[in-house]
Amino acid sequence: MKAINWNDVGELDKLFWDQNVRQFWVDEEIPLSNDKLVWDKKLNPDEKTAYQKVLGGLTFLDTQQASLGMPLVALHVNNPYAKSVLNFMGMMEHMHAKSYSSIFMTLCSTEEINDLFGWVDRDKFLAEKTELIVSYYKSINDEKSLYLAMVCSVMLETFLFYSGFFYPLYLAGKGMMVNSGEIINLIIRDESIHGVYVGLQAQELFGTFSPSLQSQMANQAQAVFKLLFDLELEYTQSIYDKIGLRESVVNFVKYNANKAFANCGLDLPFSDLKDADINPIVLMGLNTKTKTHDFFSTKGNGYVKAMRVEELTDEDFL
Repeated sequence: MKAINWNDVGELDKLFWDQNVRQFWVDEEIPLSNDKLVWDKKLNPDEKTAYQKVLGGLTFLDTQQASLGMPLVALHVNNPYAKSVLNFMGMMEHMHAKSYSSIFMTLCSTEEINDLFGWVDRDKFLAEKTELIVSYYKSINDEKSLYLAMVCSVMLETFLFYSGFFYPLYLAGKGMMVNSGEIINLIIRDESIHGVYVGLQAQELFGTFSPSLQSQMANQAQAVFKLLFDLELEYTQSIYDKIGLRESVVNFVKYNANKAFANCGLDLPFSDLKDADINPIVLMGLNTKTKTHDFFSTKGNGYVKAMRVEELTDEDFL
């Protein structure tokens, strides 16, 4: 064991460390109470249920990635700077999970929150997805198993999360739940560099394998993806059918599956998919660089829980 000397850090690791630090945020910065009126007045019960479930599912996946995924991958990489970057990313996964609870606290009663987390604990598709990925995290014992664990990490952060991101992006793009959507944008900004960095680590490791082993690992990665994608289709159907968005979400999931494979340097599973196949509102929401909100419109300096929300009337301006 040696002390880490940051004066010798490589260019790539420094780049991603610096980018993670620049992107650091906390959920209390977003005034979520502004969404309460939209939640109460404009969303029907099925839409509320879908919104709660996608964020509940994201909470569960983020919790596993923060507590097991990033720490176990970091434990087994040899590069001490990569360990630091991965552990920073793991900390932000905890921030993501916490931010969803801030949204729940703003929008839902305690009873509704408890019912939601009960559903999360019981949902078989969430359980099967997570058990499959975590099994690879817990099986790391050599470079081959480390590579597959890295691929699973990329699939989780660049592919599986995105069925949950679809609905908040969709509503925010239509001018509803904008502040909660801002938190999703911050999370997506994080996940994008998480997937790229871990994917680059996987590609570097993949490059050390013999051609025959590379073929074997690529086939195994495809097999894992097939299992995860089939589960994701069932999960998506269970949540989005009632609000008529399943087909749009499936295309979005395929779009991000391509991104995950690109991050790992592998052949795209849906190479014929085009941007035109993706809901344009959601596709625009993915581009965090297009945001034009000023500081005061979406980002405050403290979290405020709405206790009483009323519609504005003409008399309020007299």
